[in-house]
Amino acid sequence: MTWAALLLADPSPCLRLLVLRELLGRSIDDEEVRELAGLREQDPLVADLLALQQPDGSWGRVDAQSQLSRLRATAVALSRLGYLGFDSGHPAVRRGAEFLFSHQQPDGSWSLAETRSGTIDGHLIEEGDEGYSMIPLQTALPLQGLAVCSYATDPRAERAYEWLLAQRLEDGAWPTGIASGNYGYVGGYRRLAHSRWGCRSNTTGALACFAHHPERRTGAEARRALDLLLGRETRERQNLGFEVARLIGVERARGFLTYYARFDLALVLDLCSRVGFSRDDPRVADLVAFVQEQQGPYGMWEYVPHPQVSRWVSFNLLRSLSRLDGSGDWVGLEPRTPFQAYARRARRF
Repeated sequence: MTWAALLLADPSPCLRLLVLRELLGRSIDDEEVRELAGLREQDPLVADLLALQQPDGSWGRVDAQSQLSRLRATAVALSRLGYLGFDSGHPAVRRGAEFLFSHQQPDGSWSLAETRSGTIDGHLIEEGDEGYSMIPLQTALPLQGLAVCSYATDPRAERAYEWLLAQRLEDGAWPTGIASGNYGYVGGYRRLAHSRWGCRSNTTGALACFAHHPERRTGAEARRALDLLLGRETRERQNLGFEVARLIGVERARGFLTYYARFDLALVLDLCSRVGFSRDDPRVADLVAFVQEQQGPYGMWEYVPHPQVSRWVSFNLLRSLSRLDGSGDWVGLEPRTPFQAYARRARRF
C-alpha cells in the first residue's frame, strides 16, 4: 500500500479532491474530480464552518473555543476555506472577503485594535497593552486569508501589500512593531539569526502573504524574508505539520505576536516551494533530508500531537516536495549560523 491509496481512502472529499488534482495531476474534467467537487460542501470541515458565517459575511468564531475578534475569525475562516480549495468563486468566500475589505483603512492596513482584540462572553479582551501603534501582523493576518482565496491581485489587497512593504526593515525582515516611536522588543523565541530587530512571527506572517501572490511570491522581498527564516536551523519534530492542523481546525487559532511561535518545518518547506527556492541551497537540502527521514514505511508522516491529522500533513508535505522538484532556481546567500533563542548565562562559580 502506498500514500496514494491511504490518502484517497480518507473520508474528506476535500482532501481526496486535492490529492487527485495536486498530487496525481487529474484534470478538472475528470469524472471523479467532478464528483468530489460536488461533495465538497458536505465535508464537515466545510459545512460546520459555513454554518457559523454571519449575515454580514463575517465569522464571530471558527470553533467552540475560539476567542478572536470578528476580523481575526473571518481571516482564519477564509484561510481555512482557501486551503480546502475554495476561492472567490464561492459566495461565502466573497461575503467574507467583502467584510474584511469593508474594515480596511485608507492606507491599506487593518486596525491593530480590531485585529488583535477578542471577546469572552461579550466582554472585550486584549492580548496585552504594550503601547504599540503598529504591528505588521495586524495586516498580514487578514491579507493572508484574502490571498489564499485568490484575492491577492485585487487592488485593495495590493494596497495592503504596499503597506506591509513600508513596514519592512532595511535588512529585509519585519519588526515586532512600533511602540512609543521605537522598535518593539524581540523575544528569544521570535529572533532571527541575522536581524537585529526582525521578528520571526511577523516576518513569517508577511511572507505567507507574499507566497500566495502570483507575481510577488518570487520577488526579492519574499526571497530575502525566507532567506532570513532559513537562518533558524532547528529541527523541532513535534511541530512538523502544526500549521496544517491549525488550518483544518484541530489546533486552535490563537495568539497574536505568538501566532507563529512554533517553528513548523512543514510550513517552511511550503514557503520554500512557493517562493521558488532550489534544493541546491544547502539549508533547503538539509531540511528536505530531515523531513524525508521522518517519513513512514508507506510514504506518510505522523502528526504526533493529533494523529488523525496525519493524512492532511502527509498531503501537504508531498505537495511541497513535488513543487521543490520543479522550477525552483533561487539559492540564498545568508551564511549558516547556529541558532540559539536565548544566550546561556555564564556561571558565577
